[in-house]
Amino acid sequence: MIKITQLFDEKKFLEIREIFNTGNIADIASMLEEVENQEQSTVLFKLLPKNKAAEVFAYLSPDKQQILVESFSNKEISNIIQELYIDDAIDFIEEMPANVVERVLKNTDKETRDIINTILMYPENSAGSLMTIEFVDLKSNMTVQEAFARIRRIGIDKETINTCYVTDSTRILQGVVSVKTLLLSEPDTNIEKIMTTNFIYTQTGEDQEQVAQMFRKYDINALPVVDKEQRLVGIITVDDIIDIIQEENTEDFQKMAAMEPNADEYLKTSVFTHFKKRIGWLLILMISSMLTGAIITAYEQAFLIIPALIGFIPMFMNTGGNSGTQASTLIIRGMAMGEIKLKDFFKVFLKEMRVALVVGLVLAIFNFFRIYLLNKDAVLALVVAITLYFTVILAKLLGVILPMAAKKFKLDPALMASPLITTVVDTFSVMFYFFIASILFNL
Repeated sequence: MIKITQLFDEKKFLEIREIFNTGNIADIASMLEEVENQEQSTVLFKLLPKNKAAEVFAYLSPDKQQILVESFSNKEISNIIQELYIDDAIDFIEEMPANVVERVLKNTDKETRDIINTILMYPENSAGSLMTIEFVDLKSNMTVQEAFARIRRIGIDKETINTCYVTDSTRILQGVVSVKTLLLSEPDTNIEKIMTTNFIYTQTGEDQEQVAQMFRKYDINALPVVDKEQRLVGIITVDDIIDIIQEENTEDFQKMAAMEPNADEYLKTSVFTHFKKRIGWLLILMISSMLTGAIITAYEQAFLIIPALIGFIPMFMNTGGNSGTQASTLIIRGMAMGEIKLKDFFKVFLKEMRVALVVGLVLAIFNFFRIYLLNKDAVLALVVAITLYFTVILAKLLGVILPMAAKKFKLDPALMASPLITTVVDTFSVMFYFFIASILFNL
């Protein structure tokens, strides 16, 4: 990066061009991202070879793309959009402010503009909104030789040619055939004889998370997208799915940390936005935890009689929270990966119950002897051991019940993660603690 800026300051543009000519697309984009001066960014981008400019542009962040577009002439905007693959153009447009979008679409040819507008009409996060229309289509009555002729003719403008899609005259998807299969077949073989008819596909309205699971399950590089009449309207490629998986994982992590999802980068998000994304759940959890405080206050007399009771409350809270987090993390991840279904509820519940019984028993026995040896008070040790046992079981079962209940009611299971489970467990563990203490100590 330093070398590029130094070369720019020294006006060694031929050397910069050579670096751009030989460099990797992603590496060049990273170089441009690091250039803070807007004028330098624009000049450097214009030094890119024409056959690389659109690809580099697609790799840039929305902020950098906006900076460049605002400095482009109308002709340059038109050229960039024409060279971009449709799915990359859609991604770019979705991130731009309205005034930039208006100018971009105004300088796009009618055919491309119509395609973009059609895809933008699909629901957000659906298969239709992810797909590209740049695929190779073949006919079943073509020979392998004819198929290769078509691939050579139109393949240069397609996002992938590894898999070709066989359609009839009404665009209904009939089969798929890989280039490898074509290469290994005789030139006069009909496509109908070598195409796969038992293919995997999705529909335009399918949720992007389900699409990502299909890529994981079937280990595919591209997935055809059809409409309700089974007509092929586009394909989704693995590079787009990698981005979706990253977005979904990031969103789940944020929800599990009791925050509203935020797609923007951390350093590019304002303090006020961070505040808005976090304060809501923090207020809810704080108000919920006040119930625990009220319970502790109600048993204030018990502390005066047996001061040692209060010292064990943090242990219950921490152990309960950690136990619930372990269970909920495994369940949420299992559902996200498609390993755990709603129909598996009782299997999962019983398995986690057995785990809780064993884990709770070990922790309870350990603490019973620890407290007895230190305090010489068998009753206190028994109260703590029983409460800890109950807390671990409750926490682990809630770690199963809450995420799966959320899934049942069409909510994101990540909402039922650590903070919420911890708050619920804290309240019930403290209530049970003083209930057991009241009985055994005759309070």
